[in-house]
Formats: sequence, C-alpha cells, structure tokens
Amino acid sequence: MTYCVGMKLNRGLVFMSDTRTNAGVDNISTFQKMQTWEVPGERVLTLMSAGNLATTQAVISLLEERNKAPDDRASSLLTVPSMFRAAQHISELLHQEIEAHANGGQQADSTFDATLILGGQIAGSAPRLFLIYPEGNFIEAGEDTPFFQIGETKYGRPILVRAYDPDMGFEAAVKLMMVSFDSTIKANLSVGAPLDLHIYEEGALTLGPRRRIEADDPYFQTVSNGWGDALKLAFDSLPDFEL
Repeated sequence: MTYCVGMKLNRGLVFMSDTRTNAGVDNISTFQKMQTWEVPGERVLTLMSAGNLATTQAVISLLEERNKAPDDRASSLLTVPSMFRAAQHISELLHQEIEAHANGGQQADSTFDATLILGGQIAGSAPRLFLIYPEGNFIEAGEDTPFFQIGETKYGRPILVRAYDPDMGFEAAVKLMMVSFDSTIKANLSVGAPLDLHIYEEGALTLGPRRRIEADDPYFQTVSNGWGDALKLAFDSLPDFEL
C-alpha cells in the first residue's frame, strides 16, 4: 500500500508521497514513488504512483526511454505540447502495460493495477493536475476536486476536506499534508516515512523545493505531537453524552 497527495493551490502545486512498498512484522521496504522531469524555463512535471510496483516502474522506465530518444514530439514528456497530452500519453502507457501482463480475469487484472497522479506546467498554460486510472482514462483537478489522493486515502482525507483552502500558502499546505500523512501512518502500517515532498510555484517552470522527510524529522514530529494533543483537547471540550 502507499499514500500520495497532489494538491492544486492558487500559488501552484504541492506533492507528497510516502515510500513504503511492503510491510510486515519483519519485512518493511521502501521505494521512491515520486518522479520529476523538467526543461528549465519550458516545463516541469511530477508523477506519483500507487499500486503494483512492477507496473509503475515499467511505465516510468518507458517514459525515461522515450525522453532519451523520442521518435516524435508526442511520445516524450519533454516535448508533448500540453499537460493534457502528457496525461493522455501516460494513461495509454499504463493501460497497455496492465493489459500486457494480465492473463485475464478479475483477479489477474487487479494484481497489476496502478493509479497515478500527474501535475505540472508547460509554458503557455496554467499548472494542471490529473488523476490517471488503470483503465487508461483520467480526470483533471478543478474547483470541486482541488486535490487528488491515491493509495490508502480514507484516513487522511477528512483533514484535507475540512482545512483545504485554495488561497493557503505553501507552508500551510505542507503542514496540512503532514497532518494527513500522520493520520494515515498511525492508522495503517502499510504507509510510512520517509516522505517525499515537491513544491511547484506557478510560472517558475523549473523544479521547486524538494525534500525527503524522515520519521524523526523535528518538524514532522512537532506536527504529529501537536495534532494529537489538539485532538485530545478538542475531544475533552465536547459535552459528555447524557444517559
């Protein structure tokens, strides 16, 4: 399992992903689930993945190969004319990869499933954010759906829904995401640190601040402990039920 969030703000885009790919009492491994590409001054793209690791890595490898030696401008993330075409290109590769490895039947299909979040900006248009499904289709973030989650989404969603504001700054957005991830990590062993963060400011057209947040990161611990204390205080302030 995994957990990734892509958020669209008036100032730009914020991405965060965990790195846990397998979990058990004595079997925990990590793998980077966030990939970035840039052509400075022309485009920046960020891709996050959840689902079957072999499927997502195959798609990323194909993208990297086509970036190195594209046969035409429509086959490389470094040359596609728009973020829509980038999302369309990745969704086609994902669907093809799943179809190529599935032997048929519901069980086989689900084994190779993967879901992706793509966001970024190409010169001449505003930043865009997409959720790409294993079936090969995708949707775009808008006013009604300003952020996307993939993986283990249910535990971290309530805080995002309640506290998200498109006018919030990057600092507040990162704090909000950390609370969302902390809630998910505490509820599900299959999601865990370190966390990868990328902040993209609209119009920059170059990779923004990137950071790997370890489990013992001082700020993350401050947010985690402070949120827990605040929840306890809020709970205690509510009136008791009368029998």
